[in-house]
Amino acid sequence: MLQVRHYSFELAFEYPFTISKGTKTHQPTFVVALGLGNLTGFGEAPAINYYNVTVQGMIDALEAKRGVIERYALMDPQRFWHFLHHLLPGNEFLIAALDMAGWDLFAKMRKQPLYQLLGFKWQNVPLTDYTIGLGTAEEMVAKLKAHPWPLYKIKLGRVDDIDLLRALRQHTDAPFRVDANEGWTFDEAKALLPELAKLGVNMVEQPLKRSDNEAMKELKTLSPLPLFADESCVTEEDVKNCVEGFHGINIKLTKCGGITPALRMTQEARKLGLKVMMGSMNESTLGSAAIAHLMPILDEVDADGPLLLKEDIAEGLTYNNGQITVSNYTGLGVGFKGTKFEKK
Repeated sequence: MLQVRHYSFELAFEYPFTISKGTKTHQPTFVVALGLGNLTGFGEAPAINYYNVTVQGMIDALEAKRGVIERYALMDPQRFWHFLHHLLPGNEFLIAALDMAGWDLFAKMRKQPLYQLLGFKWQNVPLTDYTIGLGTAEEMVAKLKAHPWPLYKIKLGRVDDIDLLRALRQHTDAPFRVDANEGWTFDEAKALLPELAKLGVNMVEQPLKRSDNEAMKELKTLSPLPLFADESCVTEEDVKNCVEGFHGINIKLTKCGGITPALRMTQEARKLGLKVMMGSMNESTLGSAAIAHLMPILDEVDADGPLLLKEDIAEGLTYNNGQITVSNYTGLGVGFKGTKFEKK
């Protein structure tokens, strides 16, 4: 019989984290633990206000179904996800944490690191970027200088934010990724994309609103840069709808419901000729480890959550100049140390 525990945290950022949708100084996050005998699997889901997801909401939904979950016989993580999908409809963030914990526990039962359990070889793994949140030019340059990195993700929101990119370019030759978080209109994006290409940008995430499907199709035909869907690709059903407007998709484990659907989304994207990136929602080392174990099947990765946080609730990942290395312990290979920061 499974034993379910959960933990709540407010993890401080090293710097206030600003995107086009707002600023926060702490990342609220929810951790679930699934115990079986002397083994425990862990999963994490950060709470995101613009998706109306709160830690308390996840706790309430979990407690309402705790007894049913604890009676589940974990024999196959994919079946476990289908069980959760029907038990907790509409609670993808919570399902993601439970799915992650299920995979971690099952891989520990099989005495394998997760990537090996999934049949992957640790080769051709992409570099992770380091994210520079919005701020003044001076603030953003200071962050860049404090964190030398081979690849940066730059958050932009308004058209004149390109001046921030020009300021950053004076201090590094590293490639830039730009994430607009739905911040531009079609005309703005059309004008900005050639200028971004001149500044050494190698991809742009979600330039237009999720609802601007027809405009995205036209923008793709004009763009000198690869365009990746983020807000436009939340669940499995969204993948096929991204083909005409984007060159690739950015999968977020918490938004899609965990590792299980992310694997299917990757397979579907490959069939459709889309590139695949997996992105961070400011997860700690715990949630970032789940992303890291999937890197052998990704083209690009944004798993810098632990680098942005002042506090971490787990250990087991190594970051070295953009390269992430997993510990090769069983499961996710992380040690949970979150009680030190637990929100009471």
